[in-house]
Amino acid sequence: MGGKVMLLLLVVMIVCGGCECKGGKVYKVGGSSGWTNIGPLPYKSWPSSTVFHVGDTLLFEYNKEFHNVVRVTHTNFNNCNSTNPYHTWSTGNDSFTIPRHGHFYFICGVPGHCQSGQKIDIRVPKSVPAPSPQSPSIPGPTSVSVAPAPSPKSGSSSLHSSWKLWLLVVAIGLPHILS
Repeated sequence: MGGKVMLLLLVVMIVCGGCECKGGKVYKVGGSSGWTNIGPLPYKSWPSSTVFHVGDTLLFEYNKEFHNVVRVTHTNFNNCNSTNPYHTWSTGNDSFTIPRHGHFYFICGVPGHCQSGQKIDIRVPKSVPAPSPQSPSIPGPTSVSVAPAPSPKSGSSSLHSSWKLWLLVVAIGLPHILS
């Protein structure tokens, strides 16, 4: 009986430890300046020199009286068109957790801001090297270590679903281990 309990504890530790592996880095878009259209805008150079991964979070901090964040299609990104967005954020402290590989396009929907360069294309390649422990060397948006709680629309539910699936597997297997 003691061996079965130890096996069960081992399985629980592995399952719970596996949940933490899905977290990613948090990147503050615009660095210390935040999401703005004032000053030098690193929104073209920084994303092309940063390797993003599924699970990473983009943090948009801005003055909500003057800006917003709009996730748009590629065509609307190129045309600075904020109509028919995937999502619009306007709290001044918004986050987007990357749910999958591909491109994610964000613009400021305030007239003239996107045209002046307040837009960003985030590319998440299918296969990427392991994340480096070093921070990006190019000035601009920075990586921070503490993630805010993701919003329900940010695509971050995969961690919770994965954990529930593992819990279900353990619960189904528990009677067989203990018998």
